[in-house]
Amino acid sequence: MSAGLTARRIATAIGAGAAVVALGLGSAGVADAKIHQEDVSCTNNGGNEPGGQQPTCTGGGLTQNTENQNPAGHAPPGQNP
Repeated sequence: MSAGLTARRIATAIGAGAAVVALGLGSAGVADAKIHQEDVSCTNNGGNEPGGQQPTCTGGGLTQNTENQNPAGHAPPGQNP
């Protein structure tokens, strides 16, 4: 086996190892998505949404409706009742 071939194999092995480490560290940040409750609407005692009401309830006699959302503002499947 020649020295050039051995050096090429070593360089290939080091490159492959570096790629594995880089991909492993790069994908670790993907799992940081936090699911949080977001106010979506209000309902009164009759089960209706009062006119002009913002997503966060103000005033008495109202029930706050929330939804679990991810950072992109979407409701992931299986996260809401």
